[in-house]
Amino acid sequence: MGAAGSKLEKALGDQFPEGERYFGLENFGNTCYCNSVLQALYFCVPFREQLLEYYENNKTPGDAEENLLTCLADLFSQITSQKKKTGVIAPKRFVQRLKKQNELFRSYMHQDAHEFLNFLLNELVDILEKESQAAKRDQETSPPSDPAKVPENGLANGSKKEPLVTWVHKNFQGILTNETRCLRCETVTARDEIFFDLSLDIEQNSSITSCLKNFSSTETLNAEDKFFCDKCCSLQEAQKRMKIKKPPHILVIHLKRFKYVEQLGRNKKLSYRVVFPLELKLGNTVEDADNEYSLFAVVVHVGSGPNHGHYVSLVKSHNHWLFFDDENVEMIDESAVQTFFGSAQEYSSNTDHGYILFYESLSLGFEN
Repeated sequence: MGAAGSKLEKALGDQFPEGERYFGLENFGNTCYCNSVLQALYFCVPFREQLLEYYENNKTPGDAEENLLTCLADLFSQITSQKKKTGVIAPKRFVQRLKKQNELFRSYMHQDAHEFLNFLLNELVDILEKESQAAKRDQETSPPSDPAKVPENGLANGSKKEPLVTWVHKNFQGILTNETRCLRCETVTARDEIFFDLSLDIEQNSSITSCLKNFSSTETLNAEDKFFCDKCCSLQEAQKRMKIKKPPHILVIHLKRFKYVEQLGRNKKLSYRVVFPLELKLGNTVEDADNEYSLFAVVVHVGSGPNHGHYVSLVKSHNHWLFFDDENVEMIDESAVQTFFGSAQEYSSNTDHGYILFYESLSLGFEN
């Protein structure tokens, strides 16, 4: 990587961003699914900054039990504190902890980057919630005059019934609303659900905008799928649709490229061409306001099948696009991003397809 690192530094020259670090991650035998997602998260700047702030405020003594959150914070801290601007880091502790925590990731088989991202974000939330509950218990059992027992971030305050909103939620959480309209009495029943990412069905020669429209399209529930209307007290025909009630600050879109095919009795990779824009207007929200987003990372699946292949990531940092392939990091032109849209024909030699897209809101103010 020495040569590649210096090549990257030469390519950026005077434009190398002040204080930024571009480090490849060592592969420990099919851990590219992990490396590609970690790079996308590292260049999700609000998430990185809050994770490092957490690390500063919660440095644990050497004998304290580590968890995925401390291992991730430690890895990000290692990268930011490197003296060199480029190089390679081995995320060994993080990968070991991941395998210890979840048997799904223990084998050397090809893993799914989306499953890993989902697991990681939920695990971080669980750890923060447990820490908050422990701090709350400490506060309740300590005399009120003891200020040392009050957690620095104040998470222990507030009503107990309110679900804790962590900095992970503030970055990634959005709210979907599932609206069902009874066609007999016209009553609308709405049910909210939270999400950290949107999983979209894809079609050949389509775009993210059309996939989002399909996601929010109206579906009629009839015949065996009738809806039980509380007002009519009976099963009725109804119309159902999904809308985004609260868009997230960081919008993560997962393209469903792996589909179970009954005739084959297994999953098949859909290499469909799905155009993802550098700037996205999210229109299918409850308020019908256009929320603008900018693409800053893409996790790419390389390979023709779901059970083998490789993951790489494309990242936008300080207006430059970079290509991360485990240990290797290089600059790419912005126009190269479109080569990862997918293949317009079913059988194509291009097997590098965008799989998880990371967009940052340009219009939503970030709540600290």
